[in-house]
Amino acid sequence: MTVRPVRPDDVPTVLRLVRELAAYEQAEHEALMTAEQLSAALFGPSPALFGHVALAGDGEIAGFALWFLNFSTWRGTHGVHLEDLYVSPDHRGTGLGRELLRTLAEECLDRGFSRLEWSVLDWNAPSIEFYRAAGAVPMDEWTVFRLTGDALTRFAAARR
Repeated sequence: MTVRPVRPDDVPTVLRLVRELAAYEQAEHEALMTAEQLSAALFGPSPALFGHVALAGDGEIAGFALWFLNFSTWRGTHGVHLEDLYVSPDHRGTGLGRELLRTLAEECLDRGFSRLEWSVLDWNAPSIEFYRAAGAVPMDEWTVFRLTGDALTRFAAARR
């Protein structure tokens, strides 16, 4: 198994896999990112997104992890927020997902970061089982909030 940092020539494949993930999560209509946006986020002048790809035995990209830095004010260190981890259905159960997650854990330790965290849909039992098997614990006492679209625009424009 090989996991390596994403390269510029991987962008079209990673984008295709992002769309596969969106379809799996029943949100394909929300996957609006373009190859140009992904490339700029990963390889622009000040990258704020990072990624790794998992290669199958034939060298084909079979999965990816996209992540960014967060910060714990309680611990005083950065951490990694895993935005997406996906392995194509034909390669699930081969250990590629575990290697992607382990690679990110190593990134945390190598950089002196204090945590690796992510979100998972409540209905995604296979992923929840996979994460629990890795030793991850759910943060059930936290609720994710999001402003997007018109709500984001209205709130940003509202001044006293």
